Amino acid sequence: MAGTLAVDIGEEVTFAKTVAESDVYLFAGISGDFAANHVNDEYMKGSRYGRRIAHGALLVAYMSRCSTMMAERIGGTITSHTPVSLGYDRIRFLAPVFIGDTVSTRYRVAEVDHDRLRTRSDIEVRNQHDDIVAVAQHILKWVSADGQ
Repeated sequence: MAGTLAVDIGEEVTFAKTVAESDVYLFAGISGDFAANHVNDEYMKGSRYGRRIAHGALLVAYMSRCSTMMAERIGGTITSHTPVSLGYDRIRFLAPVFIGDTVSTRYRVAEVDHDRLRTRSDIEVRNQHDDIVAVAQHILKWVSADGQ
């Protein structure tokens, strides 16, 4: 296999964003998920949350942003390969994210497999109060043109 991954266990990237109302509505339109939890103020006023919450899958999109940032950092070391996601495991949404919350996503490399050109990373999403609102693991692989 050509190349090696120039990344070490413990390397990390972060991405922070305030979740805007437009983010939630645009994501609803893209995903087709118009659940009342996300788009109906009156319905959510009667819930234990008292207001609308962001889509969990929107948080996964922020996780994906971090994986792209890490792939870009590592990618220059293997120019003949394309980084692809093999998937997210153990995704958990631990607390609600409300419109107006600022979330910070931390993507940290936990394992590096140079022979298989893969990394496994741990992901944490925290809100502005430093509460963990979501976690996941992600596997990233560099695939050559011949599929190896």
